Amino acid sequence: MIRAGIVGGTGYTGVELLRILALHPEVEIVVVTSRTDAGLRVDALYPSLRKHIDIVFSLPDTARLAQCDVVFFATPNGTAMLMAEELLERGVKVIDLSADFRLQDAEQWRHWYGMAHACPDLIRRAVYGLPEVNREAIKQADLIACPGCYPTAVQLGFLPLVESGLVDVRHLIADVKSGVSGAGRKAELAMLMSETGESFKAYAASGHRHLPEITQGLAQAAGSPVTLTFVPHLTPMIRGIHATLYGQLHGDAADVQMLYERRYRNEPFVDVLPQGSHPDTRNVRGSNHCQISVCQPQGGQTAVVLSVIDNLVKGASGQAVQSMNLMFGFEETLALNTLALYP
Repeated sequence: MIRAGIVGGTGYTGVELLRILALHPEVEIVVVTSRTDAGLRVDALYPSLRKHIDIVFSLPDTARLAQCDVVFFATPNGTAMLMAEELLERGVKVIDLSADFRLQDAEQWRHWYGMAHACPDLIRRAVYGLPEVNREAIKQADLIACPGCYPTAVQLGFLPLVESGLVDVRHLIADVKSGVSGAGRKAELAMLMSETGESFKAYAASGHRHLPEITQGLAQAAGSPVTLTFVPHLTPMIRGIHATLYGQLHGDAADVQMLYERRYRNEPFVDVLPQGSHPDTRNVRGSNHCQISVCQPQGGQTAVVLSVIDNLVKGASGQAVQSMNLMFGFEETLALNTLALYP
């Protein structure tokens, strides 16, 4: 049994961590922090956790968090990097769900996130927590940079083509839709139901902060720089990411369906659908699964990949627990075998 702490337990990713870890047979949740709700019972704010979480929110305190075996940061960007170094020095494993350690270039991080990095020396120490790529490194890590939701869906969708060299990595396109929970739990005019309902829009078309994270991962898989056009969209649903990905195949490309089936054959949380399928976001809602389908329209040279995940589970908290399981030698799927909610 390990002792876990969650910094930032009142946001969507924080409560999703609580939901998953509450039923984990090898985890005891001992600290959940919140600056705004300190002193309030967790199950008073989230009644769905009654009889599962018997703890009160506390203020973030490094000395108390240092009593944990692992600490999750479900916090805004710029928070984990202020506390991670001291926790690591005290032997605590850190899993950061924000973007603080995802980019390997501190100057690039400053450019996209608008602040200087507080501990650039830790960036190289962090392991990018995408198990389908870094499983063995995650097992040995003490600092995990949990991938973003857009990067998870896009990288899992493109990886087989990029790794195999079958696609022109200079002309990749990712057209991606997200539910409104991806913006976090906050009062913001643009996220109100009367603003998002019955509407659909693109945003950050000139450059989204997840772009360098995606290209970093794809370039490592390709062994060369990649050029990606990434356009995110906001769609009026609560959960879900739907990535429609386009790539130009080289010459007489091999059977792409078989390529995907082989690549993900032994991956517990990636499901390659039969040829001709079209995955729905509802097929993965509430689960840690990614469903993928791939086709070549009209038998041409364009590969179209459809990749769907739940942005709060495989795109955040579920993937974080998947990495935790690997770090502590647990069965990778422990507490994560939840089926998707339907309807």
